Amino acid sequence: MDAQSLINLAGGAALAALGWFARQVWDAVGELRKDVHQIEVGLPSNYVRRDEFTDFAREIRDISKQIFDRISSLEQRKADR
Repeated sequence: MDAQSLINLAGGAALAALGWFARQVWDAVGELRKDVHQIEVGLPSNYVRRDEFTDFAREIRDISKQIFDRISSLEQRKADR
């Protein structure tokens, strides 16, 4: 084999490796696009809607008010003794 054949062989091997790597990156980007699209579609169902949060906050306020009222009544009974 002469020098030109070795250079051509080495260049071909390098370009083949580069092509394989580029194809792997291209496929990975395609998969990422699919994943991002799936996340975008499912995003509204993964978070709490505003009205649900408002209802939950109202329940928490009601429960805490009951707790504080009960504590106040216990303190009042203790003070009356």
